[in-house]
Amino acid sequence: MSEIKKVVLAYSGGLDTSIIITWLKENYNNCEVIAVAGDVGQGKELSGLEERAKKTGASKLYIADLTKEFVEDYIFPTVKAGAVYEQQYLLGTSFARPVIAKKLVEIALAEGADAICHGCTGKGNDQVRFELAIKAFAPNMKIIAPWRVWDIKSRDEEIDYAIAHNIDIPITRETNYSKDKNIWHLSHEGMDLENPANEPMYDKILELGVSPEKAPDVPTYVTLSFEKGVPVAIDGQKMDSVALVQKLNQLGGENGIGIADIVENRLVGMKSRGVYETPGGTILYYAHQVLETLCLDKETQHYKQQVALKFADLVYNGQWFTPLREALSAFVDSTQQNVTGDVKLKLYKGNMINAGVTSPYSLYNEEIATFAEDDCYDQMDSKGFINLFGLPIKVKALMEQKKQK
Repeated sequence: MSEIKKVVLAYSGGLDTSIIITWLKENYNNCEVIAVAGDVGQGKELSGLEERAKKTGASKLYIADLTKEFVEDYIFPTVKAGAVYEQQYLLGTSFARPVIAKKLVEIALAEGADAICHGCTGKGNDQVRFELAIKAFAPNMKIIAPWRVWDIKSRDEEIDYAIAHNIDIPITRETNYSKDKNIWHLSHEGMDLENPANEPMYDKILELGVSPEKAPDVPTYVTLSFEKGVPVAIDGQKMDSVALVQKLNQLGGENGIGIADIVENRLVGMKSRGVYETPGGTILYYAHQVLETLCLDKETQHYKQQVALKFADLVYNGQWFTPLREALSAFVDSTQQNVTGDVKLKLYKGNMINAGVTSPYSLYNEEIATFAEDDCYDQMDSKGFINLFGLPIKVKALMEQKKQK
């Protein structure tokens, strides 16, 4: 421990990191602690952080503005891939960790730090995500993970520690949900949610929007415009990436969109239950998927669905900075060259309803697909196709008949 003189801490100002600064100084010979908060769009949670960090012993606080990088270099590539973990989770926490960890390493190297510390539990996925990203940029950096070594065993005991050390914390025992918020989502875990039999108390926990029951009784229409798979405008108005996601969050939240109650398989082997709010992201994924049905050929669309499963696993498992993820992103980018167009959706009480899609690269040909008379499709061609396509089935049936005689 004596060689640890300066530590960079991934700091959110929540329960874990609020007590970790004091704990580090107690256990590492009063080492210098530099707090780093990655701003990935968590908004008001960042207010007052510098005062809180210094009050508990940090020498300084960096607040790194990562929101635009997060949206454009992590969120949009994942949306283009169509990557969804276990069919429901839109990876809100998963792809926020690599961008934060990359900045942690940058500051740690600039400050000459001896170690990087994070507040992730030994049961969670985030410890893997942070540490794999750290290894990608500083393979020899020491990593301190207090939850794996200290005597504290629960969030209640963390609160006891905070009280004993006169540390101001932003929660009480009654509001002790474990939360993670960024521009993409808000997650809720712990307390009554630990029992999957309990219906979530949505009136109590929702922050980004309302439940479908409380959404307006009239639908909201929204048109999203994409260029090469990237969203660029809402209702014809060009917007930068951050503003676009924020606007979709507002529209989705108002209409009860994007609430997911999930029991997921964590990387470390256990199942975990959480409630996720992803209002804008849910709209964006759906609109992008609708546009792809128009612009991608069958074989590419179907193969891309297989790629999406692997892409989601890589993101969830903290393997963003790997050759495979980069290669899959290159494949995805090549599929998006013609994914350009407009998607109109009707938002109504938690539902998203396709209300029309257009693209200059549409592969849908009304003249061919029509039920009316046409001059470009010879229906007699299907007879020969079916005979050849069904030949293996016919041969097998003939063989079985022969064996039965």
